[in-house]
Amino acid sequence: MGALRVVLTIVYILICVALVVLVLMQEGKTAGLGAVSGAAETYWGKNKGRSMEGKLVKITTGLAIGFMVLAIILNLTLF
Repeated sequence: MGALRVVLTIVYILICVALVVLVLMQEGKTAGLGAVSGAAETYWGKNKGRSMEGKLVKITTGLAIGFMVLAIILNLTLF
């Protein structure tokens, strides 16, 4: 079972790195600064950003769930 723990730890580390990168890639949600990004407020700009941002949010959510599940599994004393 030692090999399984090593493999799960490597996957866990890869998920951690991917989560950090994805969170840094996402746009910040600044409140009250809508006038600053006036050029990007067109119909096409909004939809393009929303679809890419939506994909990033879905991937981040999936990786976060995987992160939590692997953290629980690695802390069990089964192996």
